[in-house]
Amino acid sequence: MNREPVAVEDLVRAIRQDLKQHSALGEYGAAAIQRELAVRAATRRDERVPSVRTIGRILARRGALDGRARVRWPAPPRGWFLPAVAAGRVELDSFDIIEDLVIQKGPFIHVLNGISLHGGLCGSWPRVQITATYTVQALIEHWRECGLPGYAKFDNDMIFQGAHLPDTFGRVTRLCLSLGVTPVCTPPREMGFQADVENYNGRWQAKVWRRFTFVTLQDVVAQSARCVAACRQRAAHRLESAPPRRLFPADWQLDFQAPLQGRVIYLRRTNERGAARVLGHSFPVSTTWAQRLIRAEVDLSDQQIRFYALRRRQPTAQPLLITHPYQAPRRRFQE
Repeated sequence: MNREPVAVEDLVRAIRQDLKQHSALGEYGAAAIQRELAVRAATRRDERVPSVRTIGRILARRGALDGRARVRWPAPPRGWFLPAVAAGRVELDSFDIIEDLVIQKGPFIHVLNGISLHGGLCGSWPRVQITATYTVQALIEHWRECGLPGYAKFDNDMIFQGAHLPDTFGRVTRLCLSLGVTPVCTPPREMGFQADVENYNGRWQAKVWRRFTFVTLQDVVAQSARCVAACRQRAAHRLESAPPRRLFPADWQLDFQAPLQGRVIYLRRTNERGAARVLGHSFPVSTTWAQRLIRAEVDLSDQQIRFYALRRRQPTAQPLLITHPYQAPRRRFQE
């Protein structure tokens, strides 16, 4: 075992203590100790100076380090920002769009992707253009086949949320509300909230787009359908243990002019004054919760917005911070 003699280890520790108290530079780490040892050994040609790494190991072994070990907090459970989803009682579908894939000498291709959090139930819809109208059609087709989740999560693209104007509820949001699915809008420029569907985006591009050379959109659609079928077959065991999905109502008809009922959830971060911007309005939340995550539940039935605190380190503690009255304006939806 190539371990330094006890006398050397004692000297290292003594030099560290001396440097800590008297060093003009205030440096007493392994590098500083090695420099001091080199000065002392200059007159003793037979004395070997330990390396910086060896000195560091001596200090660690002797318990002479001041640094604290980094505390690694466990990752929150999947869907932690929605208690029912985190507890595994309700399913969450996430949707996103891959943009600007180019077929050589052909059109740009865009892909609407979706995947469920617990069951891994995926779907992909390649198109030359993804619009809000087409997204509504794709979601209806998907949910008729597979059943309805409790929540549907989207980013802040206008295709999903509608125009970024005050008190605006777009086509996709109105579709979700009419089916009893709670839409969830992720916070802008925040990492992690779309990780599930972004991971599927990467898989789709790696297993479909980059593996083959496509000539037409129909080729992309066909290969994507084969990949989706294979992914669903591989995730069959997850689907069996996932929360149950509701049957699509047989007598349902989409009416964009129907009164808005249900909840819309916005995940947001408060500003330096503890206010959050939701639906084009700034709502005071809490001065003690400035620049932190919140969940804003817009209850269109009870005409109020409830703001809950969110913290990754304590994912199960989501206290209600404040409630504000809110009434969505009654105006005709421009179809």
